[in-house]
Amino acid sequence: MLHMFSVGVMPLVFLGIIGYGFFRRVNIFDAFLSGAAGGLKTLFGILPALVGLLAAIAMFRASGALAFTTKLLAPITNFLHIPSEIMPLALLRPISGSGALALVNDLLTSAGSDSMVGRIASVVMGSTETTFYTLAVYYGAIHIRDSRHTVPAALLADMTGLLAGVYICQLLY
Repeated sequence: MLHMFSVGVMPLVFLGIIGYGFFRRVNIFDAFLSGAAGGLKTLFGILPALVGLLAAIAMFRASGALAFTTKLLAPITNFLHIPSEIMPLALLRPISGSGALALVNDLLTSAGSDSMVGRIASVVMGSTETTFYTLAVYYGAIHIRDSRHTVPAALLADMTGLLAGVYICQLLY
């Protein structure tokens, strides 16, 4: 029953939008073209920020700075009982979702999905956000240059998600 609902929900939403447009006597194709043009304007507005962010991520990983930072933080992570394998994920997740997903895939392949590291990585991936990517996209789309308290608050939320994920997994498993 649930599978049939999930398969049919998108066509129903699509037909509902078209039906509503006919009911309101809206030229649906012109509205679609207008929305697509607005989407392209938004894309070109945020594209420079995204390209810069992706280039910075690639340089961060390729330069060895990620590995260096992980080793530098090892005394703190050992004190907090955070597995050292999780730290590259914790450092990369606020910057890049796809990079973090690649790290989780590597962790699950090497340590196993039922291992403590695999479970912690999965929980951390689900309980943290790609903070800088999100800020680049949303703030870039509406041309906000000063993020003020957004970055510290978002990074605090990411740190909370990391610590809670580690301790809850260690408590439950």
